[in-house]
Amino acid sequence: MDISQVIEYLKNKNADKVKFAFADIDGILRGKLIHLDKFIAGLESGYGFCDVAFGWDSGDKLNTDVEVTGWHSGFPDQQCFIDVATMRFIPWQDDVPFFMADFGKLSQGAAEVCPRSLLKKVRDRCTDMGFHSEFAQEFEWFNFMESSESLQTKQFKNLKPLSSGMFGYSVLRPSQHCEYYYDLFDQLARFNIPLEGLHTETGPGVYEAAIIHDEVLSAADKAVLLKASVKELATKHGITATFMAKWNEQLPGCSGHIHQSLWDLQKETNLFFNSGDPRNMSELLQHYIAGQLYCLPYIMPFYAPTINSYKRLVEGAWAPTTVSWGIENRTTALRVINQNHKLTRLETRIPGSDSNPYLAMAASLASGLYGVENKIPLHIPAIEGNAYEQLSIEKLPSNLYEATMIMSKSPLPVELFGSAFINHFSKTRFWECKEQSRYVSDWELKRYFEII
Repeated sequence: MDISQVIEYLKNKNADKVKFAFADIDGILRGKLIHLDKFIAGLESGYGFCDVAFGWDSGDKLNTDVEVTGWHSGFPDQQCFIDVATMRFIPWQDDVPFFMADFGKLSQGAAEVCPRSLLKKVRDRCTDMGFHSEFAQEFEWFNFMESSESLQTKQFKNLKPLSSGMFGYSVLRPSQHCEYYYDLFDQLARFNIPLEGLHTETGPGVYEAAIIHDEVLSAADKAVLLKASVKELATKHGITATFMAKWNEQLPGCSGHIHQSLWDLQKETNLFFNSGDPRNMSELLQHYIAGQLYCLPYIMPFYAPTINSYKRLVEGAWAPTTVSWGIENRTTALRVINQNHKLTRLETRIPGSDSNPYLAMAASLASGLYGVENKIPLHIPAIEGNAYEQLSIEKLPSNLYEATMIMSKSPLPVELFGSAFINHFSKTRFWECKEQSRYVSDWELKRYFEII
């Protein structure tokens, strides 16, 4: 529906308020509830948000190192614009209308660092090249019988998981909390985030959800909204959901794998599939893989954006550690799934569930297209067997500081995403490292307090 049709539709539904949100650099939703009249008045001119939203870290502490906002600017409003094509209704909040928004029009500095706006640029580049991009992200997360208050009281220790034991693909465990389990599946579908599947993974109280694939921008919207929606639905059931990449060193981490394929603009032909190739892989897919592998070391913070992200990327933990690919191989960074024409796709396995979907999908698509544009040959052979044991393969950066340093010093990320975004994003990741370095961890106390 266009703007006038949306307005008429909402008036006919007697809607008196609208909720909308945008995703910040960490993928955290920030938004407002506004009167319908204000919604209508701002559809063309936008809605003001203090630009401190692009200076806050995930804990709302002001990052004084960035240029787009700060005391030097006086913190003016930047105009945020609603995308009416994203209209949906929140079923667990009396069907209040909801929209996604971004800073992609008249806003100045905000437009250059807005994650959704960045993905729109990459998506448009893909379309200009003659491709339709089809994406989906899947998430793992842990559930606890805790509240925000109990987490603080317990200082995030000795938490009670939703269920006990290591029980992947369990039929029993979800049935013991079936109200929550079915609420997730049904309410997300009503909120236009239809799930392909929902099941338990290995670990106490851990679930995995795969979202049905869609055009890349819509897929990223759904991924961002899934994380926020799961947290809201969990709270209604007395549960807290965490999308940390690795909350416990003794348990598997939480992934946020990205599935992708390129089609013709009519969405009829999967351009990754070639029945004449022994591996059913088209030349386009091979260039796309080569591009991702080439760019991967230089854009790791797009996939692994937090200090905690790298605790998941360790050998033997169902997460990749090398610049590698394989066919149906879950030990590699990239996994080709090539059963038939409709299902052939590439799975990028580096992102954790803590990733910002807009940035992770932008990185996947932009780096794949880089390989296509430059016709990069797929010289790296497919890995057969255990990639962890093959010591000759290039290793991925092992921590956020190293990954950000590589990203900030290479011209490639600027070529892919522009200097303004890379400058800002790099400074936010260095800020994360600086903040972490100020704190004394439990590990340090246990290791050094008495003995050293």
